[in-house]
Amino acid sequence: MMIHDYLRTLISFVFVLGVLVTFHELGHYLAARWRGVHVEVFSLGFGPALFKWQDRSGTEWRICPIPLGGYVRPHGFDDPEDATPEQKAAWIPGRTFHDKSVWSRAIVILAGPVFNFILAFALFVLLFATTGQPHVRNEVSSVMPGSAAQSAALQKGDVILRIGTHDVASVEDAQATVAQEPGQQTTLLVQRNGQQMDIPITIGTTQDSHAGTPARGLLGVVFAVEPGKPLPLPQAIGAGAQATWKTVTQTLNGVWQIFSGQHTARDLGGPLKIAQLSGQVAQYGFASLLSFMALLSVNLGLINLFPVPLLDGGRLVFYAIEAIRGRPVSKRVQEVSFQTGFALLAGLFLFSTFNDLSSFGLFRWVASLAG
Repeated sequence: MMIHDYLRTLISFVFVLGVLVTFHELGHYLAARWRGVHVEVFSLGFGPALFKWQDRSGTEWRICPIPLGGYVRPHGFDDPEDATPEQKAAWIPGRTFHDKSVWSRAIVILAGPVFNFILAFALFVLLFATTGQPHVRNEVSSVMPGSAAQSAALQKGDVILRIGTHDVASVEDAQATVAQEPGQQTTLLVQRNGQQMDIPITIGTTQDSHAGTPARGLLGVVFAVEPGKPLPLPQAIGAGAQATWKTVTQTLNGVWQIFSGQHTARDLGGPLKIAQLSGQVAQYGFASLLSFMALLSVNLGLINLFPVPLLDGGRLVFYAIEAIRGRPVSKRVQEVSFQTGFALLAGLFLFSTFNDLSSFGLFRWVASLAG
């Protein structure tokens, strides 16, 4: 990889993560201001502040060097039981987070993920209104070397009409059908040069299947993408809403497949993978990068809604219990939950980073040196 490739990857990664984190934290910030909570700090990134300034409302804005997140610190966010006398003396009456109703606190926490969905929707609308909505056709654009498609002599331009006895309605339909038939002998009905023909084929099998993980079928073709035309704004808004919802359902389905064993947890990627993909997508143009950002924004919003302590979703669970019981969850339960959540998130971060390094071939390289 050339130096300019590394530079493009770094700039793209910082840009993508910076926009996503800024919008997420902006949701918390605006909701806090709306509910009458003073915001002490709005930080982009972690670590010592490179730049900081204070606005008229007294909020300190920071830009920090580690671009792996950010945070908003509402005034009086700590539990009163944990606050020192000095901290209590500095509290502004009526402007502290802990004094607000459970509904107001829930709104402040929920606003972060909601803003991620709003950002994804806005990006999709912008793309569809300016560059159009691309359409993937069930026409073969290229055949992967060594694949089942190459063995069956599929050619560029072939249109797949039927797999076995299943009529193909879309590319997603074809991919789902193939995925369920690893190693199966079947026939493809294709249209080639205006004529229909049956082609015998043995569906390939994914090479990364692990013990206990069901194998998936693989055809080994790249389907043709038809560029879209800019849509009128009302149509772009409708298409943007559909694209956002489709991304949500596909993401949840992917998570479910990992938990149910249909996919391996080795498919999980971490910050290094995001950085790599940011650089790869950026080389196809700014529109491709915006599309990638929309997908990531949906993922960030969903992940933060998972009921894991330390995440927004975990706090929302505590607030829901408080609303039902009429009193907060005990301090001891919260402490144990946050410790468990921290251990879980730290383990997930290390595991995803290990997956990233493995996919980059680092461990094979180290093993070759040792050998």
